[in-house]
Amino acid sequence: MKRPTPLKSGDILGVCAPSARFDTEKLNKGIHVLKNLGFEVKVPEEIFKKKRYLAGDDVLRANVINKLFSDSDIDGIICARGGFGAMRILNHLNWNCIKQNPKPFIGFSDNTAILLSIIGETGNSVIHGPNVVSFASAPEKTIDSFYKTLMGSLDKIEVMDGQIIKPGKCTGVLKGGNISTISHLLGTKFQPDFKNTVLFLEDIGEPAYKIDRMLTQMKMAGLFNGIRGVITGAFKKCDNDEYIEEILSEIFEEYNVPILSGLDSGHGKVNLSLCMGAYIKMDTISSRIHWI
Repeated sequence: MKRPTPLKSGDILGVCAPSARFDTEKLNKGIHVLKNLGFEVKVPEEIFKKKRYLAGDDVLRANVINKLFSDSDIDGIICARGGFGAMRILNHLNWNCIKQNPKPFIGFSDNTAILLSIIGETGNSVIHGPNVVSFASAPEKTIDSFYKTLMGSLDKIEVMDGQIIKPGKCTGVLKGGNISTISHLLGTKFQPDFKNTVLFLEDIGEPAYKIDRMLTQMKMAGLFNGIRGVITGAFKKCDNDEYIEEILSEIFEEYNVPILSGLDSGHGKVNLSLCMGAYIKMDTISSRIHWI
């Protein structure tokens, strides 16, 4: 699995809204940031539809993505926001079209469901990175990482404040995302395969005991069999987050793999972009991941 084809200045990013309704003002601010980076932005009218807490009905939200993948003028696709609803559209996505038209697909949080399903159903790589509304208040580190990832110039990340839970080195395909979303894919046909994976995990608003319970469920379901390593991102607004490193150590002890925490990716203030579905090397001693 390779990283997505790099973009260039003037390329067109299409905006989709697979999940919840979004704040239009934040969306416009995010689009302004993307344009300042040198991208053109296409915003389909359909993404402004509303159904309850969703950005339109399931078929409509899925068809926006299908159309953006099939449109040869669109060079990359970015999600408007996360929230809830991405899982509902998985059965309506045209996986053959997505496979035949590989292009960067960017999102995180609830959109973990789509990121992992694209990897699993098509073999294409994706980018775990900011949604459009995130750019409304994103720090420079987030914006710079996003830009370099899309342009193909970012091949390593130093985990500056990383904590080594279990030392070691490993190589594998980087996969993962939001723990809550991954746990809800269990038992479905879109349940991810994490064999030979360097597993990335993050979450927001979940107390430590719930993170423990979700990881335990995944472990009992065999989801971690064959993993090569674990790296974790932000655990923002998670009660008793001081327990999380101990929980990770206990959950993954039997797999005897390196575990590193503290990557600035996910729901924290800084959200570094990660190319997923591509091979990386992880070294806990140097606190670094490197795409190969």
